Amino acid sequence: MTNPITDFAKSDCLLVIGSNFAENHPIVSRWVMDAKEHGATVIVADPRVTPTAWSSDIFLQLLPGTDITLLNALMHVIIEEKLFDAAFVAERTTGMETLRQVVQNYPPERAEKMTHVPAERIRQAARAYAKAGAATLIYCMGVTQHTCGTDTVIACGDLAMLCGQIGRPGTGVNPLRGQDNVQGACDMGALVNVFPAYQPVTSPEVRAKFASAWGCLPEALSLKVGMTLVEMSHAAQRGDLHTMLIMGENPVVGDPNSTHVREGLQHLDFLAVVELFMSETAELADVVLPAASFAEKRGTKTTTDRRVQWFEKAIEPVGESHPDWQILCDLAERLGLAPAFPYGAEEDILAEINRVTPSYAGITPQRVQVALGGIPWPCPTPDHPGTPILYADGFLKPDRRGVITPVEYQPPFEETSDEYPLVLTTGRVVMHYNSGAMTRRTRALREREPELFLQLHPATAQRFGIADGELMQVFTRRGEAQARARVSRQIGEDVVFMPFHFPGTNVLTLDALDPKAKIPEYKVAACRISPLKAQVEKANQDD
Repeated sequence: MTNPITDFAKSDCLLVIGSNFAENHPIVSRWVMDAKEHGATVIVADPRVTPTAWSSDIFLQLLPGTDITLLNALMHVIIEEKLFDAAFVAERTTGMETLRQVVQNYPPERAEKMTHVPAERIRQAARAYAKAGAATLIYCMGVTQHTCGTDTVIACGDLAMLCGQIGRPGTGVNPLRGQDNVQGACDMGALVNVFPAYQPVTSPEVRAKFASAWGCLPEALSLKVGMTLVEMSHAAQRGDLHTMLIMGENPVVGDPNSTHVREGLQHLDFLAVVELFMSETAELADVVLPAASFAEKRGTKTTTDRRVQWFEKAIEPVGESHPDWQILCDLAERLGLAPAFPYGAEEDILAEINRVTPSYAGITPQRVQVALGGIPWPCPTPDHPGTPILYADGFLKPDRRGVITPVEYQPPFEETSDEYPLVLTTGRVVMHYNSGAMTRRTRALREREPELFLQLHPATAQRFGIADGELMQVFTRRGEAQARARVSRQIGEDVVFMPFHFPGTNVLTLDALDPKAKIPEYKVAACRISPLKAQVEKANQDD
């Protein structure tokens, strides 16, 4: 995120695309509602009329996978009507003319045919965003979990730069991270291509720096980019990956094409899982190591808006459970790697982070433990206050200019057909979290949201002979799942929605990847549906 969450209250216009923060990031709603109460315009683009969309002034109900078309159409209007910030574009960016050439092919009338958003509503949204004194763009996994997700994020940045809506309070491009401390995990190098602070593993100089910090030879650290979780599943299926350690994840439920994920894990020679509960993935493990819960751990977390916060444990770890860092250190000792893990306490780990992670260099244990609300990185020195707003004085290129990079619409990897005529999209609901490994064990939450459901439009339900509340079957090219029908006008015709917190949903999704970020396309799959009774009758006839 370029700006603090609290900045949302300072916005005159908030463009929300691919995010249902009212259910998934409810704290964010507070600041958006503050802005709305002060007269801000809220624009929401989503395939469903979500609780976030309920508060919108302009709702853009688009087809899943057409976000780039919508964003390009907004920029077409802004350029055509000369609403862009000409001074900002001229002084602080490059690439404007190329953008102009690309988006001229996305007039609102053409975009309407592709997105199903009325052309006049596209114009209304473009004018509101461009004319606002301070406008913020908020996005989440609704735009990233596509094979074109990286390009969609680039288009979000293009729009913000085109209108000069960056580098000031109430502006910016603000992704909401999907899980607790995802931002911190990425900052610490829990990615396939970088060391901490996004320093590339392919750089010999960077490798030498970390080899020195960790007391090992440079050759001990690979210069090759590693595999993402989906790529590891593929490698396990091929027999190219033999051992895995899984911490804090439940890929048997949470990963796409999960039948193949299960098969891949079963092909491994050895699987260890660090878990709080016996999840669906832990049930496949050779060894399950008991993890400590949030209440039994201390250390730092980094929020979605880059604030590093210290937290203390409430209780001692129960039974044989241990904090994750201690488990990793114990494993390192047994593997003969102990010299590279010389940590006696969480403060020792943060001290190393200060040494090797420039953006965290000034976030010392002594400072962060007493910093109310945390310290936002980059914070390069112990006397630096932190940086709540990025790009206030320019961008990161040597010439300090932002690069406007136009992108073209790309169709989803899998399109509908006569056999699979509907678009399946997936997401979250307020009662459950991620794979449901914890929330589905919580009685109060389970009573409110007990089972997998499929949301569909009344016209779609009538077309396929499905009644509200009826059990039904959902089929894709990967498999099938059973769900309870929820007939609703909150979703468009020929589009259906399923939450991914329950086993079954990701049996249906496909594991095609964004070629740049390697994120799978959870949000678009071709499917067909049928009443369960019809399937039972067919099976009886076959017998």
